[in-house]
Amino acid sequence: MAHFIDPDRKTSYLLPPSMEDWLPEGHLARFIVEVIEQLDLSRLVKQ
Repeated sequence: MAHFIDPDRKTSYLLPPSMEDWLPEGHLARFIVEVIEQLDLSRLVKQ
């Protein structure tokens, strides 16, 4: 006989609505995103 795990059907999200909800303030990933947002990437984007 198979052993199944009963799901919790009242779980509203499998993942948070925003990845920022997972990252604490001051996390290195937040800094990297800020730096990349300030870069001029127009020459890399094919238009």
